[in-house]
Amino acid sequence: MDIKVEKSKPLKGIIEIPSDKSITHRAFMFSALTKGKCKITNFSKGADCMSTLKIIENLGCSTKYLNEKELIINAENALIAPNKKLDCGNSGTTTRLIMGILAGQNFNTELFGDESLSKRPMKRVITPLELMGAELIHNDYKLPIKITGKPLKGINYISPLASAQVKSCVLLAGLNADGATSFTEPYKSRNHTELMLEAMGADLTISDNKVIIKKSQLHPLETIVCGDISSAAFFMIAGLIVPDSEITLTNVGINETRSGIIDVLKSMNADIELLNERTISNEKIADIKVRYSKLKSTQIEGAIIPRLIDELPIIAVAATQAEGTTIIKDAQDLRNKEADRITAITTELNKLGANIQETSDGWIINGRSELTGDCEIECYHDHRIAMSAYIAGLICKKPIKINEFQWVNISFPEFLSLFNKITY
Repeated sequence: MDIKVEKSKPLKGIIEIPSDKSITHRAFMFSALTKGKCKITNFSKGADCMSTLKIIENLGCSTKYLNEKELIINAENALIAPNKKLDCGNSGTTTRLIMGILAGQNFNTELFGDESLSKRPMKRVITPLELMGAELIHNDYKLPIKITGKPLKGINYISPLASAQVKSCVLLAGLNADGATSFTEPYKSRNHTELMLEAMGADLTISDNKVIIKKSQLHPLETIVCGDISSAAFFMIAGLIVPDSEITLTNVGINETRSGIIDVLKSMNADIELLNERTISNEKIADIKVRYSKLKSTQIEGAIIPRLIDELPIIAVAATQAEGTTIIKDAQDLRNKEADRITAITTELNKLGANIQETSDGWIINGRSELTGDCEIECYHDHRIAMSAYIAGLICKKPIKINEFQWVNISFPEFLSLFNKITY
């Protein structure tokens, strides 16, 4: 599906952001480990999360929809050997986390994915799993991957990168391993896994950037999933860069390991206000009000990068509208996403008239640029590139065309319909 994006009038209104994908993935997978029934409310319906749900169904879970927002997962007869290969679709989260669960089972499985996912590196999780005794057959650390289930042993793993996916994989393997398993990372990555495992009764100890887990049986939990700050990011920045806009986003998760974008935007002189702060299902939540702002440049690097890694493409769009030079460093892992997001954003924003230079681990972005548009944009099979381009298109002088915009459905099928609610 190709779409046309035109310069926008002021964006006004109140919208509820769709459910957090990271929390939904975990709620689905962890439910499969409980040997009981779990209720999940307000789960994400994005294609990635549906890949996870289909996999746990193939592993013996039964599911029952109470309505469009409530789901019961019955894991009384899980985990069992699947009768087919397990399709991870386009989801790196599904792949890396489920490997931690499957490695220590008493049956064999095989994971595969689409063309894009099959190019993504899995060495970061395969290495610690093999140290724990896992038996994995792969093609240069990429999908498809055959997993021979066997007993695992605990390890003390020091990760070279801060990654919630790697951490979660190791902790999930540690749930079913003999002895204690520890995971230490250079900076603290998102901690949805730790919060949910604690709530489900796991034997877990957390100290700064180190987590220790011991063999545990999880108990059933009812989870209410908050709105996804990574999805909210596109609306936040649209509200900040489209003149005279004012948007309120309700029910957004503001977990401190995910809220780096709020800190960065405030440092850029953004008019952002957190309202009605509360805690639901162990996660901090707020309503976020944003108003059009005269942004200024900033420097983003170091410990904050894991707190906003997925938001960096849309932050780059904001930086094109900030006075001065914005420098983003230490984000080399963006090259290992659905696309090489560093190169993709550089290429496409320069087409629009931005002044953005690619570096090995980020960008140098000179603002404030007048985006001209009048071109075709590629999304590289990457939902975040597609949505970032859409937001940039809202301030271009002339319309742009975004090719294959349907990749947005991977994470945010409601994207266009929500924008229609705040455009007049």
